[in-house]
Amino acid sequence: MRAGSPRLLREINDRAAIEALLRNGPLTRSELEGIIGLSKPATAQLLTRLETEGTVLRNGLRGGGRGPRAQLWTVNGALAHVAAIDLTPSTVDVAIADISGTLLTEHSAPLPRTDVLEAFHGAVTKAANQAGLSPEALNHVVVGSPGAVDPATGRLNYAPHMPGWEGFDIPGTLADLLDTAVTVENDVNLVALEEMVAGRATGVRDFVLLWPADAVGAAVVVNGSLLRGATGGAGEIDAMQIPDHATADTGTDRTGGRYGDLLDSPAIVRLARAHGVSARTGQAAVRKALAEGTAGREFLVDLARRIATGAANVVSVLDPELVLLSGDIAQAGGTTLVDLVAAELRRLVVPRTPVQLALVTGKPVRSGALHSALSVVREQVFGLPAATTEPFRGPKHA
Repeated sequence: MRAGSPRLLREINDRAAIEALLRNGPLTRSELEGIIGLSKPATAQLLTRLETEGTVLRNGLRGGGRGPRAQLWTVNGALAHVAAIDLTPSTVDVAIADISGTLLTEHSAPLPRTDVLEAFHGAVTKAANQAGLSPEALNHVVVGSPGAVDPATGRLNYAPHMPGWEGFDIPGTLADLLDTAVTVENDVNLVALEEMVAGRATGVRDFVLLWPADAVGAAVVVNGSLLRGATGGAGEIDAMQIPDHATADTGTDRTGGRYGDLLDSPAIVRLARAHGVSARTGQAAVRKALAEGTAGREFLVDLARRIATGAANVVSVLDPELVLLSGDIAQAGGTTLVDLVAAELRRLVVPRTPVQLALVTGKPVRSGALHSALSVVREQVFGLPAATTEPFRGPKHA
């Protein structure tokens, strides 16, 4: 046991150094020394060893001050590559990155209603080629998709709006198609993962992220881990039956209907028009309402009632630390809509759960997929602990 101790200590120090470089970007020897707590000679030996192995590279010099410029060190990004994909009914949005997290290329392509696998393969191949790679050279691919993959069958459930993706083992099929390892994860789950990594849920152990828009979804995090359920359907609240508590009558079944039918874009447009706010899309209606005085305010309160009615069912069961609102509708309404949802939620449930606007914007699904893919390959290559939120994986291609 004693003979193995120096080797074990070196491995621990190596992982600490690699993790510091991945987290902070290029560092000088003295900066790395300060982070990992080793002596100057030990840190120099460590860097020499990792450079010899090809794990780290010299990456220019850092100037400043009156002294000589210091050598910068970085992780060798070429050790592994990943793809992060946001798959929707109409598009395939692909990002390719190396193991350091450096984004190499992006590519987005339309997705037809037929021959979806061919179109998917073409989009990923083009993105990989733009990065100087082939699909099989990717070490791991993470796909964010509406619905949920059943862990027993690999089939996509709860996604009737994804034509062409029904009835087969999706992770296994994509792994064969791309000749590499593939993970398929629910899109809203990936947004929650991104909020845990770089958003408002950092350090939060129990929270719910709601996506109140077309195909309403939720992600549930309990004790720092995503809750998926027996069939992968935890958080699939689109079909949940709730009453319509909006004061304006838009022809809905007031006693109960699908949650998603109250919050898709046409339903939001109808609710806005009932309050005198005219717009072509739900997102545009929410933005317009913020500038339209009393009529706009009344519409936003009604919309908040609809959102809160569904959220109340989730909060009553889970009693989370935090509820996050994400997606285009939430971002369009901003803190005004969030505050209104919080006020309505307090009228409906006992827990006084804070409601906040999700911090990650832009492409949160793809960003979450990227962090998930990097977590997998960094565990494989460097032995770094994988995230506890690691998604369901398809079969790894031999």
